[in-house]
Order: sequence, then structure tokens, then C-alpha cells
Amino acid sequence: MGEIESYWNNRANTYSEMISEDINSFKREAWSKIIKNKAGDNVKALDIGTGPGFFAIIMSQMGYDVTAVDCSTSMLEEAKSNTQLAGVKVKFMKGDVENLDLPVESFDLIVNRNVTWTLKEPVKAYKNWFSLLKKSGKLLIFDANWYLRLAKPELEEEYTKDIKLAVDMGYDCKTNEKQRSKCKDIARNLPLTYELRPEWDKRALTQCGFEKIIIEEDISNKIYTEEEKVAYRTAPMFSICACKY
Repeated sequence: MGEIESYWNNRANTYSEMISEDINSFKREAWSKIIKNKAGDNVKALDIGTGPGFFAIIMSQMGYDVTAVDCSTSMLEEAKSNTQLAGVKVKFMKGDVENLDLPVESFDLIVNRNVTWTLKEPVKAYKNWFSLLKKSGKLLIFDANWYLRLAKPELEEEYTKDIKLAVDMGYDCKTNEKQRSKCKDIARNLPLTYELRPEWDKRALTQCGFEKIIIEEDISNKIYTEEEKVAYRTAPMFSICACKY
């Protein structure tokens, strides 16, 4: 088992709690609206790095035909349980998200959130995902420069202050010190920790064959609580919609 898979296996339980809270909050509607605005209706979708199944559930509720994949067995178990509770059907599979063995040109939409920063070979992954999309298919990436602060000490200082303020406001990040330290250790060895995104992604996606690439630099106001907006000021979530023609 790889280091990243092991980390997410250990995070599965508390991460699932967080996802359950999200599904029962304004976030379900907010994310549904964002995805539908980009992808439309009657979509065959692939949720890459599904975790406990948040996107898989909301896309199924939107009427999409959803396949969801993750590298973590524990996350998939949580996702299956969560989809049963939600009363929706999703096809789940365990797989290496950088090299998915699925039929080419079989999906209208590929979605992932907080996944691309974890990739060891992101360009290889983008090429793989491009091949899985039908013509006129779309890739939606939601992510942030989560660990750019490891390369920029001034960001680390700001981040530490912001997290303390968010916790004082009542924010619970559902991780312990050991997990946070482990995640930083993993991030130090990942290439996207040291890239300025989403500028890097735009170049890489163009190189992989995507033609129209629409970027929103900061969607925090649409999908975060007030506490989260404070906690993640130094790494706002961006969205990328890359189209295959």
C-alpha cells in the first residue's frame, strides 16, 4: 500500500463525518448548481478521488449516471455506506487515479475535488483523463494551492494565524496534529506543492489536448462557511473547466 493510500485510509472515518455534514448543509445545493452550470443534464460522469462520495451522491441526485473511483479501500467503504443512506445508485471501483483502466471516450464529464494536488505525475493523469472523455466532454477540477506555504514561509505564517482565528470562530478541521504533520510530509514530495496554480494546470491541460479552458481563481464565497473562508484565505479554492473538442 502506498503512503498516500494509507494516509487516506486513516482519514476515512472523520472525512466521512465532514462529508455527511456537507450533504446536510447549503453546500449540497451550492455544488450541484456549480456542476450543473458547467455540465448540463443527462450526463455520464466519472468522479475521480470520490473519497466518502460527496460528489458521487449529489451528481446521482441530479440524475447523472455516476461511476466513482478512489485509491483508498476505506474511503470506498464509507462512500458505499453514504450512498446507501442517501438512497442513490453509484458504480464504485478502486483504482490508480493517474492511470485508470476504463474505456476511452466513455464519459461526458470527469469531476474531482482536492485530488490533483496529491498526484505524483499530474500530466500523466491529465492525459489519461482526456482519453476517457467523449468528444465535447468536460473535465472539472476543484483544488487549491494547499501546500504552497511549504515553499513560501510568509504564507505559512499567515496560514497559522488564519487557522487559529477560524478555530476561535468554531471551525473544526477534523484532523489531529499527527495527521496534519503526515500530510505535510507527503506534500513535500509532490510536484504541485511547488507550482503556482491554476496557471500551471492551464499550461498542462493545453499540452494534453484540451482546447477551451475556463478558470475561476476563487470560488470560496460559493462553497465555504464563514469559518472556512477565514481558515483557507491563503489557499482559495479555484475551479477549472477544460473542454475536449
